Amino acid sequence: MALLPIVQYPDPRLAAKAEPVADFDDSLKQLAADMAETMYAAPGVGLAATQVGKLIRMVVIDISEEKNDLHVFVNPVITFRSEEIKECEEGCLSLPGLYEKVKRPAFVTVKAQDLQGNFFEMQCDELMSVCVQHELDHLDGVVFIDHLSQLKKSRAIVRLAKRRREKAREEKEGREHRR
Repeated sequence: MALLPIVQYPDPRLAAKAEPVADFDDSLKQLAADMAETMYAAPGVGLAATQVGKLIRMVVIDISEEKNDLHVFVNPVITFRSEEIKECEEGCLSLPGLYEKVKRPAFVTVKAQDLQGNFFEMQCDELMSVCVQHELDHLDGVVFIDHLSQLKKSRAIVRLAKRRREKAREEKEGREHRR
């Protein structure tokens, strides 16, 4: 397995629509394993293939505390959304350090394929519902801040840029200190 580089916002690949998976071969299984390893190391609870630069419709999710309940969704489609809406704070590995409240349906049903191409359906609530919707948005070129008002999105982008500058400055100071 290998750690994959995570595409950072505003990379245009994050705005691209992913293509359906047609070949359920060993390379797909390897990509899923690498994505899972990358997600766990980040650390995160979900990762879409588009976030590692692969424009295919696949996501990995594991919301368990023990990190031992990996779900792989290939060609996922939400087939039901509840009318009940919940607001939840979301973050994203492609927008590190940025968290915003997003409103989404409280309950969804997703239909997908596993790594062998077999279809399955899963009913999701709570954190799993949020994660499924968040990751499937990535497959359609949507990041979570796209759900915010224009003003809140603009402010979030400014905060993200500031955080990145601060991190770069800290890394530079750390390198200079080690010399």
